[in-house]
Amino acid sequence: MQSHEIRLKSRPVGTPAHDNFELTEVTLGSLADGDVLVRNRWMSVDPYMRGRMFDRASYVPPFVLNEPLQGGAVGEVIESRAEGFSPGDLVSSMFGWREAFVAPGSALEKLPRAGGVPDQAFMGVLGMPGLTAWAGLLEIGKPQAGDTVFVSGAAGAVGSVVAQIARLKGCTVVASAGTDEKCEWLRSVGVHHAINYKTCGNLDDAVKAAAPKGINVYFDNVGGEHLEVALENARPFARFVECGMISAYNATAPAPGPRNIIQVVGKSLMIRGFIVMELAALRTQFLSEMMDWIAAGEIKWQGTVEEGIARAPDAFIGLFSGANTGKMLVKL
Repeated sequence: MQSHEIRLKSRPVGTPAHDNFELTEVTLGSLADGDVLVRNRWMSVDPYMRGRMFDRASYVPPFVLNEPLQGGAVGEVIESRAEGFSPGDLVSSMFGWREAFVAPGSALEKLPRAGGVPDQAFMGVLGMPGLTAWAGLLEIGKPQAGDTVFVSGAAGAVGSVVAQIARLKGCTVVASAGTDEKCEWLRSVGVHHAINYKTCGNLDDAVKAAAPKGINVYFDNVGGEHLEVALENARPFARFVECGMISAYNATAPAPGPRNIIQVVGKSLMIRGFIVMELAALRTQFLSEMMDWIAAGEIKWQGTVEEGIARAPDAFIGLFSGANTGKMLVKL
C-alpha cells in the first residue's frame, strides 16, 4: 500500500517555514503478528510540536531529521493481525503526519463510537486538548464557584474548553483572543468578558475593567505580556496554571521574564506548570464528564480544517499567527 508522509527536512530557526518540511511517498510493509494497518482520517497539529523541532532534551524526544513527524491522529483499521482490533475499528495513535501506517496494536487506542460526536472530536474536545483543559483547570487551578478565571489564548483548542468548564463551575470568565470574531464566539458559549488583545489598547486596563476585584485563577496559554497582566491583577493566593507560552515558542533568544514577578511573593501566588501526560490517569473520568456535558449541550467547539496531507505544514505554521479558531486539524 502506498502512503504519503511529512518529514522534518531541517530544524526551523524562528517561525517554521515550508522549507523545513518534505512530502514523501512510501510503500508500507506487510503486517507481522500483532500489527495493524490503519488509514488515518484526521491528524492534529499542536503548538507543543514546535519544541520537538529543536535538537535538545525535553519532556519528549526531539523529532529526527528526515524521519516522519509524529502527532495525534484518528484513523480506521483496514487490516489487523492484532487481538482486539478488527477492520472498521476507530483508533487513535501518535502516528500523525502520514496518510496510513503499520504499527503494533499496543501503540493504538480503540475509540468508542460516541453517538452524535464526530470522529475529529477525539482530536480536540475529547482528546489531548480537552484533557489538558479539564485536568489542568480542575486539578491545578481548583476553581471555586464565585471565582474569576482569566484564560489567555481562549479561542484555541485548550483555552476554549477551559473557558466553558470554568463557566460550568460557577466562575466569572475573562478571556482573551486575537480577533473580534473569536471574541464573539466566546461570548456565544457563555464567556462573560472577551477581550481582543490586539485592539483593546492597554491589556492591563482591559483586564482590570473586566475583573475589578482581581482574578483567582489564571490559565496561561500565551505567556509574555499576558502573564505580566495576570500577575498584576491576581488576588492573594491566586492559582496560575501554566499550560503553554506560545508567544515565545519561535523566539531566537531567551524572552525576558515577567517584570513584575515579585508579585508572586507579596500575593502568595501558586504557579504550577504541567504536561498533560502527568494527568493521563484521569482520562476515564475526563471522558465521562466531558461526554455528559457534550450530550447536554453544555460544551461546544469550533475547529479549523486543512484538507490533505500536503497542507499539514500550512496548518502547523498557521498556529503561530492565530489562523485557527478552536482545534487546528488536517483531514486526510
